[in-house]
Amino acid sequence: MTRPSGAILIGGGILLLWGIVALFAPLLSPWSPTEIDFAAAANPGPSAAHPLGTDPVGRDMLARLIYGARTTYIVVPLAIGSAFLTGGIAGMLAGWYGGWVDSLVSRISDVLLSFPALVLYIVLITAFGPSVTNIVVAVTLAYAPGMARLMRGQVLSVKRAEYVQAAQAAGEPAPYIMVVEILPNVGGPLIVDLCLRAGYTVILIGTLGFLGLGLPPPTPDWGGMVVEGVPFLPLHPHMALLPAAAVTSVVVACNLLADGLRERTA
Repeated sequence: MTRPSGAILIGGGILLLWGIVALFAPLLSPWSPTEIDFAAAANPGPSAAHPLGTDPVGRDMLARLIYGARTTYIVVPLAIGSAFLTGGIAGMLAGWYGGWVDSLVSRISDVLLSFPALVLYIVLITAFGPSVTNIVVAVTLAYAPGMARLMRGQVLSVKRAEYVQAAQAAGEPAPYIMVVEILPNVGGPLIVDLCLRAGYTVILIGTLGFLGLGLPPPTPDWGGMVVEGVPFLPLHPHMALLPAAAVTSVVVACNLLADGLRERTA
């Protein structure tokens, strides 16, 4: 049995640690992330009641940092899962059937790829306002085309394989062949791409929060915490640096995990 590489262990370990923090946030957090301590709002520095201090409104920084992990671990899987499912199905159909199906998927992908995810989200924000749903839709529109292209290429590479032809000769229906025969044999590159795009999505959500376009307050959001802490950098640099470090750690972990999995599937 092959032992996991160091990149997989480190990346997976970091993601597991933040996952535990997100799962047990109510037990780990000394305060509610939305509870306001008016007495501490005037002095946001660390204190006995608030080990990391409070934000400018008076909400506990440690609680918001902990619950920010829960926000990330809810929004990112939803967004990436939606993009993976949409792009995966489209790419699978395009690669298997070819013809007009392939042309249609390719043209739609070309159009969507011309718009960066940030631009798509700004358009959705302008039209519908900030929400988790709009983040999921924006990430799906931005990343599904790339996943569709990757899936299409993988399907084309195994479409003429002997095990696929054997399933066709046995009279298996196309959906069965695509899901049972093809998908497990092309999953390696897809999982690597999924990890990388998860890291991109964490950056996107953090950037949106920093620009004030992220999740609506008082939702704990690492990107929003960074921008709230910037004015306090001279006196309390941890207010901006800690949430920035949290975002960085998750992104680095996703990249390490992707690198390790790429080595295993190469």
